[in-house]
Amino acid sequence: MPVADPRSTDRSPAARHRAGRGPARWLPMLAVVGLAAAGCGSTDPAVTDVQRQNNHGYHGTYVAPPYDVPAVRLTDDGGRPFTLASDDRAVDVVFFGYTNCPDVCQVVMSTITSAYLRLPESERSRVRVVFVTTDPARDTGSVLADYLARFDTHFLGATGPIDAIDRLGKPLGVYVKKGQRLPSGGYEVDHTTAVYGVTGGTAPLVWSGSTSPKDMAEDLSRLVKESAA
Repeated sequence: MPVADPRSTDRSPAARHRAGRGPARWLPMLAVVGLAAAGCGSTDPAVTDVQRQNNHGYHGTYVAPPYDVPAVRLTDDGGRPFTLASDDRAVDVVFFGYTNCPDVCQVVMSTITSAYLRLPESERSRVRVVFVTTDPARDTGSVLADYLARFDTHFLGATGPIDAIDRLGKPLGVYVKKGQRLPSGGYEVDHTTAVYGVTGGTAPLVWSGSTSPKDMAEDLSRLVKESAA
């Protein structure tokens, strides 16, 4: 099956899930499809791999060449300056979502949490889990911290102006677009549901929303070991 052009501006449901704002973009080797989320109004299938050849033994999709992660300055949930390029740990696990997401974000974050806890402490201490909000208008630092504490108190939230979040996500193929208004007066946010493995300023690995905790943990363990080699 041919790989979609990463420069595409297609905004069809096949490129995202309900959650933000910004240009749509196809991930090389991935069809970025929205994870099924009745509460968010989506009925699309889960993120699926387009190509698995030369996957280097990973369960997630190995991206070659890897995505370059821009040094965009955001703010962490404690009010401190934050960039993905400033971490001294081996691996960042990065997910773009929002705290008012009724189901999909919680499912993906639960998967990440389970994978993280499967790692031995010696490896877990070298992994940072980062939740980048796609809804900065509502996701303040304290809101992010309270939300992430439900999963693990070590997880870090990041927020900032939506244009800065777009600049961080765009090179990774992240789609963010404000969605429809809800009867309650709130609103949904359309966003990509992929999870990114970041190391050394690049993202060589992408997991779909359907990746199991076991498979993600095995990939993380390998990333940690290879980053130390």
